[in-house]
Amino acid sequence: MLSKKTKYGLKALTYLAKQEDSKKPVQIVEISKSENISQKFLESILLSLRKRGMLGSKKGKGGGYYLIKEPSEILMTDVIRVLEGPIAMLPCVSLNFYEKCDDCPDEKACSVHKLMIQVRDSTLQIFRNTSLEDLIL
Repeated sequence: MLSKKTKYGLKALTYLAKQEDSKKPVQIVEISKSENISQKFLESILLSLRKRGMLGSKKGKGGGYYLIKEPSEILMTDVIRVLEGPIAMLPCVSLNFYEKCDDCPDEKACSVHKLMIQVRDSTLQIFRNTSLEDLIL
């Protein structure tokens, strides 16, 4: 299940991408009111996205957050990994955060492992082929 953090992050990014000038800073309060997101929670989300190079910020009067990259360059795989963590539902099928399951003696024979690889691959295909631009069209 998608966390509220990720859902709100996607809503905020979409809001910024829809701006006429996506390089012009938008205040957190404006995004918060428009998207019905707690300002404090949104601040934490936007900070995470800024630290990972998706957003820029400007302090002071006329300040706020803005997209650093074009919406077509912001892939959902990147957004999900920043806000949600691993895309895979189980650590034993994660490409970037692999961990062996404690209760599984043989991954190759595990029916859950096989299913979750299919789920991971299908999910990755969608996320890799979807950019922020696709969400605003």
